[in-house]
Amino acid sequence: MKPPVPHRRWALAAATALALVVGGLTIPVTRAAEAAPVGAGSYTTTPVGALPTGCGAMSGNPRQYATANAPAGAVPTNDWWSSLLWKRTDCAFSEPLHAHPTSYDTFTDGLGFSANSTPAISGTATGVGEYHYPYVQDIRVGVAGLAAPQVTVDGWTDWTVSPYWSDGTRTLRATIGHGLPFAYFQASGGDAVIGTSGTPDVWSTGGATIGFRVNGHDYVAYAPSGATWTVSGGRISSTLAGRGYFSVALLPPTANATERADLATTYGRYAHAHVTGTRVSYAYDPTTNGLSTTYAFTTTAREGTATQTVVSLYPHQWKSLAGSTPITPTYPSARGRMKVLTGVNQFRTAMAFQGVLPELPAVGDGSGTDLATLTSQLAATRSNPMDQRGNDTYWTGKGLGRAARLAEVADLVNDTATRDSALNAIRSTLTDWFTASSGKTQRLFYYDANWGTLIGYPASYGSDQELNDHHFHYGYFIAAAATLAKFDPSWAATSRYGGMVDLLIRDANNYRRDDTRFPYLRDFDIYAGHDWASGHGSFGSGNNQESSSEGMNFANALIQWGQVTGDTAVRDAGIFLYTTQAAAIQEYWFDASDQNFPAAFGHSTVGMVWGDGGAYATWFSGEPEMIQGINLLPVTGGHLYLGNNPAYMRTNYAELVRNNGGPPTVWQDILWQFQALGDPDAALANLRANPGYTPEEGESRAHTFHWIRNLAALGTVDTTVTANHPLSAVFSRNGARTYVASNPTASPITVTFSTGTRLTVAAGRTATTGAYTWSGGNASGGVPPSTTPPTTAPPTTAPPTTAPPTTPPPTTAAPTTPPPNSGSPTRYLLAGGGLGAAGSAATTTVAAANGNHDGTPTNPQVFTATGLNLAYSGAQTTFDLFLDAGAAVGNGVQVRVSYDLTGNGSWDRTETWRYFATDPVAGYEHYTQAAGLASATGSLGTLSNGTVRVEVWSAIGNNPTTLGVGNQSVLRLPYS
Repeated sequence: MKPPVPHRRWALAAATALALVVGGLTIPVTRAAEAAPVGAGSYTTTPVGALPTGCGAMSGNPRQYATANAPAGAVPTNDWWSSLLWKRTDCAFSEPLHAHPTSYDTFTDGLGFSANSTPAISGTATGVGEYHYPYVQDIRVGVAGLAAPQVTVDGWTDWTVSPYWSDGTRTLRATIGHGLPFAYFQASGGDAVIGTSGTPDVWSTGGATIGFRVNGHDYVAYAPSGATWTVSGGRISSTLAGRGYFSVALLPPTANATERADLATTYGRYAHAHVTGTRVSYAYDPTTNGLSTTYAFTTTAREGTATQTVVSLYPHQWKSLAGSTPITPTYPSARGRMKVLTGVNQFRTAMAFQGVLPELPAVGDGSGTDLATLTSQLAATRSNPMDQRGNDTYWTGKGLGRAARLAEVADLVNDTATRDSALNAIRSTLTDWFTASSGKTQRLFYYDANWGTLIGYPASYGSDQELNDHHFHYGYFIAAAATLAKFDPSWAATSRYGGMVDLLIRDANNYRRDDTRFPYLRDFDIYAGHDWASGHGSFGSGNNQESSSEGMNFANALIQWGQVTGDTAVRDAGIFLYTTQAAAIQEYWFDASDQNFPAAFGHSTVGMVWGDGGAYATWFSGEPEMIQGINLLPVTGGHLYLGNNPAYMRTNYAELVRNNGGPPTVWQDILWQFQALGDPDAALANLRANPGYTPEEGESRAHTFHWIRNLAALGTVDTTVTANHPLSAVFSRNGARTYVASNPTASPITVTFSTGTRLTVAAGRTATTGAYTWSGGNASGGVPPSTTPPTTAPPTTAPPTTAPPTTPPPTTAAPTTPPPNSGSPTRYLLAGGGLGAAGSAATTTVAAANGNHDGTPTNPQVFTATGLNLAYSGAQTTFDLFLDAGAAVGNGVQVRVSYDLTGNGSWDRTETWRYFATDPVAGYEHYTQAAGLASATGSLGTLSNGTVRVEVWSAIGNNPTTLGVGNQSVLRLPYS
């Protein structure tokens, strides 16, 4: 095995002041315990909360599974191959890696291949359901005798990764990637070996090339010239003529043997042009609102002169392909049919960026009784524009998003009091979070140089320990900052708080390759065209993402921030993310063309996309409103893409009503706003008929009314027209178009649309054509609002997130000497509810959550030990729970351990651990203390006739989970 190298830390410990200049922004490099100033803001370099965790010592050294050849800089996370580098449960190997058209898995003797084209479908067409193309091994490629103790990562590029095996005598290096029909290998210390599932059907042998079929899938192995392949039962091997390289290709399904042979010959021309690099580049043309994206491949010729390769394209790519022609055979995949290009070094897609708006114009509610309704609703929010439901990064973000919508709407109708109240709430909240003052431990950001990430505390939903969802959380912060920047540009200056906004952008999706503090485009899968939510990706089904719309909220935030601050690099990065992902969402979340989901799946949308499929489900709810609504919120002027296909929108909404057994009863506002993009009159009727609805946590009645009422006037999105300005849109109603453009700058602009229509937009205004004229707004074009920032400083600390103990400590003094030890501190969870010595293997069922019970035991399985006399060792509780959710998606099991030190009925110490998200693959997973504490109250001490209780329940999910008991799940008490 090649030895790992220490991570090259960006935050250098130094006695003298240093600075790093990136993109014109000077970022101080500070000692580990100091706060790092960024303009008027700052972040801390001292840990203040839970840090990323992995298997073994992973949390301290994320490069322990990388070789010395791996690229310098921050390690990638949130990728399709992240479980290779971030081994959450298996300290040696990865979970299945769904690259498409092939899936892979890693083992001690090499790399497994799966070309499974038969979906596993569960659930119903009107309830929670899912489809997966699970890993089913066809072949395993390795080196004779290889027995590596683990797999490491020898390199990565934009959409490839190179696993590496060594047992001290033999080595194997592979390169695999999205869209690559080939896997490329370099081997030493023994013959190349291909083990097959059963006896292969060898259909072609020709010296260095062998073609064979396994499980109905055709593979071709290409050895160096002069080499041969030998077949013995289920073993194919070659000495490689002592040259140490070869490749294995999966062929697309073919109609006959002749076509198969022709493909093998065509692929063979490029078999030894090993792909050694991939790179994306993009260009936005403001004159046409066009986005051109180039996907380039670097190859190394192991022999011969060919430098081109073979690639397969996802639907969102081949539907926008420019200048290339795919060959006829296609690959099946979890994302739909993949089309093939041969003999290429690159391919290019051309897409139209449809434009975004800060908010819909007030063409329908700018006067009369509708204006009175809106202003009344706005006034009701004035005292609490954020209506914040939690103090962590996600719920703070949701509150900021609500306030930003209110500020935009209020400005449109000249309600300066509500506008300024919302802006002041945004300003004070962001300034607080962007200031890491001495002693502050909450409402701040921490830069971790080991992991190359910026973590906000309080964190939530694994944004700290698993680096989940940074684009979701931070997108709200950036979007609110963009709204504030329009009215208070001095606050957004780099010399004040603009630099902190840029750091949040770079953490979630670093748009600069020369900034090695963060990985390039962390959360965005460049080739797949969409974000991934999980930092570690360690699931049998690969990585996953629910809320594509919150990913789009991040992309839109970059467009808005870049446009208002004049940062075209940020704006163009946002347009690349936005336009590409909008196409991917139509294909993989909505399947709007009805071509990608398996026919038997029975749904027109999914709540979650997985590496190997999709699920009509969420992590937190089985209600159809939330399954479909999670991919619709937040509703902003950056979410007009949801209306690009009004006919599909109506299909989607009809499925919701069908699956729900009637109109929505929760998240009604979100769903009506979505309905308004396809049938605005029906949405307005629904809104008016249900005035007592409960707003979604990030919404307001004022914004919902504004959105639906104005779409009823504007009509649906017209995607046939573009403009030469990114903040623009066109709507059509009864054949009449309304052109809209927004200008956040201090000078007037003229926007030209592709139809020839020209629209003059005054400074700081939104303008429309047609019968509607809007005259409200920040006419000064960037002058701060009439109110001034608060004169008092924001709080430097936040209230505690956990409640104090509900019972007082015992009034009797603890014994000064430990009592006799009674029994072992190692306790197994036993059938019947005991905690004791290991028993016979058995199982018990943890009931489904059917709601969100994070932190609150609900229908728990309870295990108790009493009469304990043990001396406290000063350590912490550890445990290893055996869990299996089968094929269920979205389950999360949680554990609480409580200590009654004296057996008097009062819990002196209660530890609630973060829930463990199980994967949808049959087989036990291990839930351990590595999940981290969610909360703890009280203190540990000597157990004198004490009691220990373990509660295990489902925090989230709509399916039961199996818990192994008897001699399986174990609790290790911190006692001697």
